[in-house]
Amino acid sequence: QMCIRDRCCTAIGEYVVDLSVLEMHGLFDGALFQGLRSNGVTVFNKPTLNEFMSLEKKYWQETRQTLQKLLRSDSPLKDNQNVIDQAFHKMLAVNLLLPVNIRDYTDFYSSKQHAFNVGSIIRGPQDALQPNWIHLPVGYHGRASSVVVSGTNIIRPRGQTKPPTEQQPIFSECKRLDFELEIGTFIGGKLNQQGHPIHIKNAENHIFGFVLLNDWSARDIQTWEYVPLGPFNAKNFSSVISPWIVTLDALEPFRVQLPNQIPEPLPYLRDPNLSSFDIKLEVILSPSESDILDTIVRSNFRYLYWSIPQQLAHHTVTGCNMSPGDLLGTGTISGPEIESYGSLLEQSWGGKEPVKLSNGEERTFLKDGDCVIMRGYAQKDDIRVGFGECRSGVKPALPLSEYE
Repeated sequence: QMCIRDRCCTAIGEYVVDLSVLEMHGLFDGALFQGLRSNGVTVFNKPTLNEFMSLEKKYWQETRQTLQKLLRSDSPLKDNQNVIDQAFHKMLAVNLLLPVNIRDYTDFYSSKQHAFNVGSIIRGPQDALQPNWIHLPVGYHGRASSVVVSGTNIIRPRGQTKPPTEQQPIFSECKRLDFELEIGTFIGGKLNQQGHPIHIKNAENHIFGFVLLNDWSARDIQTWEYVPLGPFNAKNFSSVISPWIVTLDALEPFRVQLPNQIPEPLPYLRDPNLSSFDIKLEVILSPSESDILDTIVRSNFRYLYWSIPQQLAHHTVTGCNMSPGDLLGTGTISGPEIESYGSLLEQSWGGKEPVKLSNGEERTFLKDGDCVIMRGYAQKDDIRVGFGECRSGVKPALPLSEYE
């Protein structure tokens, strides 16, 4: 039977599990959910996860524990074929949608190697990092309205640029279109009121989970517009996320310490558990009119300088109030080797050193018809946590008549 209602789900193997069905049958039977149920409150019979995300962390943890119990081989579900038929669906038979109604989106610049690379390309290695970079997590406010789910192709943007050969700016399609390999963090819980910060010691209580994020970038538009206020049209046309949110608790086995920060940050940024996670990240490029899949980036979530709690603490230090469903991007995640640079801007060193593909083609930036696929997973011993896929292709720019 065709389902026409959007619903909150989780994934197990090749199946999608409808959480609203489990909730309807009273299978979330922990003390906290029993309290919700007795008050007539449901959270999964909704088109997005926002209402669930607005609950405190202890509700998220109880939900995870209940699901682990229900999905074991000795599960109480085992003999309830009616619930199984209602709740379990083949992954290939469903449409995966944006999991969250994203209220606001902020993108940071938290990988020191990425910041150094970009600064070196623009200003040279002696002046690569701006003076403020080692003192605070640099960020800018993006557009929540143009965040889309994996599988959505983007139209090559047009905008104002000023090529080196031109005396005056011109209106043109973007000729230096690029991906950015990032992790997105979704925020939840009982959040701060306007005027009040989130203390860094409490920041992890508000980290709901993580997704893969491709923050598309129009480099030539950005070069012309970014002084003095930073990126605008170069970054607002599309960002793509993977549909599955991996919770913070699921990643605990993969936590790794980050290097000491020198100089020591100001007190409000001193993270008592300065850490990230050992998540292997890949970017695969499928060039236009080809069936090849070339892995051109191998990076890792551990290649951050500023931690996620530091990003959240800095975001709110002035009293900015957060909302359940807010999205924070890490910024491009680049490691120490060229293979781990998380953008074509870095891999081609500003377009000077083309990236060679297995079919003999080269890329400095993306062509129409190219498809970018991001994947991520964490593995330790026999524990593996996958992030699924963040996939998006490039469609040609609209004709000039659309702008006349």
